[in-house]
Amino acid sequence: MDRLRARLIALRYLLATAWPIVLISALGLLVAYQFVEPAPPGRMTITTGSETGAYYAYAKRYATLLAAKGITLDIRTSAGSHQNLERLERGEADVAFVQGGIRPSAGARQADDEEEEEGDAGFLRSLGSVAYEPVWVFYRGEQRIDKLHQLDGRRIAVGEDGSGIRGLALQLLEANEIRADDPKLLPLAGLTAAEALQKGEIDAAFIVAAQEAPVVQVLLRSPGLQVLSFSQADAYLRLFPFLSKVVLPRGVVSLVRHVPPRDAVLLATTANVIVRDDLHPALLSLLLQAMTEVNGKGGFFQRAGEFPAYKDQSFPLSGEAARYYRSGPPFLQRYLPFWLAVLVERLFVMLVPLFMLSLPLLKFAPTIYSWRVRAKIFRCYGDLKFLENELRDRFDATLAGQYAERLDRIEHAASTLKIPLAFSDLLYTLREHINLVRAELHRLGTNPDRGKQE
Repeated sequence: MDRLRARLIALRYLLATAWPIVLISALGLLVAYQFVEPAPPGRMTITTGSETGAYYAYAKRYATLLAAKGITLDIRTSAGSHQNLERLERGEADVAFVQGGIRPSAGARQADDEEEEEGDAGFLRSLGSVAYEPVWVFYRGEQRIDKLHQLDGRRIAVGEDGSGIRGLALQLLEANEIRADDPKLLPLAGLTAAEALQKGEIDAAFIVAAQEAPVVQVLLRSPGLQVLSFSQADAYLRLFPFLSKVVLPRGVVSLVRHVPPRDAVLLATTANVIVRDDLHPALLSLLLQAMTEVNGKGGFFQRAGEFPAYKDQSFPLSGEAARYYRSGPPFLQRYLPFWLAVLVERLFVMLVPLFMLSLPLLKFAPTIYSWRVRAKIFRCYGDLKFLENELRDRFDATLAGQYAERLDRIEHAASTLKIPLAFSDLLYTLREHINLVRAELHRLGTNPDRGKQE
């Protein structure tokens, strides 16, 4: 029981010493928590294009990879890039596929500029490009056409209103002095435009799609149709920095029929992944990893490892994407499950400053602990010293009884002190000194004149 009582006494002193450290650490933890990102949500929404398009196919593959990490990717189809941007700006989607060269409306850009200055979460960021999207211009006739202005006055399918194809086609035609309000520029797209071109209802059609897209394969193999080879491709690259130049080799469609009969130089825009900048950084990292897995392989017009990359600079690059392109996925996500990596990252932000704060506090903890124990004994020593000085300097024999009572109180206080066993030597030393003062009081009581002589 005595040993247990001694341990409880030591624990009481330890707790009395620890509570200031705990309080300061708790305050530090509270401050550090303000800088910790909240846990990532379990789902996000991506807006693509039609279900038959490449954007939708990419999103389906992203969803499969993200599901393996415990994240649900909701896919919403749309009429095209412009609608995708509108959904991002209204907060109806977190991620969107946007065709290269397309920018927000002037009003949206103004709002974005204000939000960027204020640090608001509505500003749009790019995670990079994931694929080339060749601009195919198919036309009827035997006469070779290699410049867009040669189509002036002809019926041209430029895509549906609000689509990315139409916006790009009109930019290219206007650069060739073909007005965007020309009534011969028709709102036809995809297979509808291909069918009209085959029937002779139109003279040319703009198609933005991958080489393996069914509409492209149909038109490449259709008799009487040719694909325009841009002889001024390098000039377009200077005028429209978001464009690239790709080559369709002769005979690649059909070696037997030698289709196409010559190399065709095409312009290509890019498919870009645009996000709201309030999307959680951990989800951005997962999305970038999915983009690398799905789009990083070689293709008809792209080299392995060429995508994802920041090719179209119409939108500023996300900081998380910039770090990813420099050094790859976050260190912890390379070796730990996603949920555990996120948990460790969040704890790290909190615990490192807490550790840095606690280290000096813990260094001084033994000194504070010792001081608290010694303080009680030193109070008794203070009372004892006052009594001893009084006896030595102004001893009054008539107050001998009061001196003895004060000394008894000091001795009683010392005997009832509850201190850890490690400091018991101080207590016994105190009691010895009390006995020395008691002996001095006894000598003065028996020989009062001695104190005066001294």
